[in-house]
Amino acid sequence: MYDVIIVGAGIAGATAARKLAEEGNKKVLVIERRNHIGGNCYDLPDEHGILIHEYGPHIFHTDDERVREFLSRFTEWYDFGHEVVAKVGDKLIPVPFNLNTLHMVYDKEKADRLEKKLIAEYGEGSRVPIMKLRENEDPDVREIAEYVYQNVFLRYTMKQWGQTPEEISPEVTGRVPVVISYDNRYFKDKYQSVPLHGFTPMFEKMLDHENIEVILGTDCKEVLSFTDGNVYFKGEQFHGDLIYTGAIDELFDCRFGRLPYRSLDFQFEHLNQDSFQGHSVVNYTVSEDFTRITEFKFLTGQKDCDGTTIVREYPFAYTGAAGETPYYAILNDENRALYNQYKELTDAFGKFHLLGRLAEYKYYNIDAMTAKAFELADNLMK
Repeated sequence: MYDVIIVGAGIAGATAARKLAEEGNKKVLVIERRNHIGGNCYDLPDEHGILIHEYGPHIFHTDDERVREFLSRFTEWYDFGHEVVAKVGDKLIPVPFNLNTLHMVYDKEKADRLEKKLIAEYGEGSRVPIMKLRENEDPDVREIAEYVYQNVFLRYTMKQWGQTPEEISPEVTGRVPVVISYDNRYFKDKYQSVPLHGFTPMFEKMLDHENIEVILGTDCKEVLSFTDGNVYFKGEQFHGDLIYTGAIDELFDCRFGRLPYRSLDFQFEHLNQDSFQGHSVVNYTVSEDFTRITEFKFLTGQKDCDGTTIVREYPFAYTGAAGETPYYAILNDENRALYNQYKELTDAFGKFHLLGRLAEYKYYNIDAMTAKAFELADNLMK
């Protein structure tokens, strides 16, 4: 029998498995419903030999030295300062909206005046949430806020979330700032990169340990059962720790109702041309039904490949149907209350630990999820 069973082979499950197996000398079983490891970070070469991210673009960015050092054991890095542009009319403007964008939108005299006001009000280098900027009493500052709101934020947000911005959690709207600097990079972290040879090889090395066994293509409910406060593995009572990283509502057959998520439909296309858009990511903030197009060769540094592969992202409401993936939790008081009903069901099982976006109904970047897995593994090894 195993010391620890982990459900899910994404970044949360894989990190916890490696820590417990290596530092705690625990016998770990990882059960993964999909037929591959890596969770939504999974990547692979398409039929044209171009490395693609099957579940949308993923970029590792962090200031956390411990997380960077841990993952660097399993991969080399392709350093990549992620820059995103938005298509507004016939222009491609940097987003988040920054001082470079300001000078593209307004004439020099006006842009210079507005730049001085923004720096005086908020400070150079600051990141101001768009909803906060709209509350400023200065009409010039509000004019900038209105431009960003209408051309960068409003329609894109409604497409992505199926809601108006006022209905969306501040945790989400806070991710869309106006940046008072000339730095076009989307992230500000010290380290910004993707695994040099892909995320999947990094996960393969992470899970390659004598104390780790991985079972793919298996729904955990095929081998785990929960009765009277006990956990059973293949019919035998399991006394170790269970780390669950999957959808918590689906574990309990959605008995209180399904937790709402937004999902994405990815439409891949290969083109026999050197470049489609000249950028890794272009956001379509005021037009089109899709939210963005990713061109992978600019994301991963594949300079010698023939042609180019792109993907368009179409958001929709997750229903739980076959083939759909829950990506983004829709955070509000009602949905948190529903989540807590499911979380309370796990309290009956003493060594049942929830970890990850789906299990905790939260949004995590890769580095934050890795750090959270560190914390749980460290606690279990005490």
